[in-house]
Amino acid sequence: MFLAICFNSNAKAQTPKPTSVRDKQKEKQIRSMETGPWDFEPGWYYYYLHKKYSGAYSHWQWSGFKSRLVVKFNEKKSNTRTIMPVRTAEELLQKEKMDKVEEERIKVKELYDEELIRQADRSVDLVYSSFKEDFLRLQNEISEGLTYCYNKSKGKLAYQIGELSRENEILCEGIEYIHKQGIGYDLENSKREKAYIEFKDKMKKLVKRIANLVAIADCHF
Repeated sequence: MFLAICFNSNAKAQTPKPTSVRDKQKEKQIRSMETGPWDFEPGWYYYYLHKKYSGAYSHWQWSGFKSRLVVKFNEKKSNTRTIMPVRTAEELLQKEKMDKVEEERIKVKELYDEELIRQADRSVDLVYSSFKEDFLRLQNEISEGLTYCYNKSKGKLAYQIGELSRENEILCEGIEYIHKQGIGYDLENSKREKAYIEFKDKMKKLVKRIANLVAIADCHF
C-alpha cells in the first residue's frame, strides 16, 4: 500500500506543466509576424536575444510606487515587418491587373459586337426599298420621253436619244451594283444610301435633259 501511494505521488510530480503560457507566447509571435498588433512575450527575452527583428526597446513606465522599467516593441525598429501589408499590396496589385484584364475584355467584346453589327449591316441592303419607287418612276419618265422623241422625230434624233440612253444604262448598272448583296458585295447601308441619293439626283438631271429634247422634237418635227 505504501509503495502504491509513493508511486502515485511520483507520477503526479512528473506530470508535465500546462503549456498554455508557451502557447500564448507562440500565438503572440505568429500574430505579430502575420497581422499584428506587434507584440512579443516574454519581453526581456526578446529585448536581449531578439532585439533586431522584434524591435524591442526599454521604457520607464511611471506608475507611482509601481514605476518600473518595461519592454515595449516597435515594428518600425524591426528589421522585418508583418506580412499582411505585403499580402494586401499583392492582392491589390492582382486585383488591379484583373480589373485591367476585364476592362480589355469588355473593350474587345464591344469591338467584336460592333463588327458583327457592321457585318450584318453590310450583308443586307436595307435602304433600297426607300428609293425603289422613285427609281421606277424616273425610269418610266425616261423611257416615255425617249420613245416620244424617237417617234416624233421619226428617228432623226436617234443620235441624241442613243447618248441619253447610254447615260441611263450607266446609272442603272451603278444602282444594280450597289444593290448587290452577299459575299463579295459587303457595303454599309449608310454608304448604300449615299450612293442611291447621288444616282437619284443624276437621274433627275437626265429626266430634265430628256424633257428639253422632247421640247425640241415638238418644235422641229
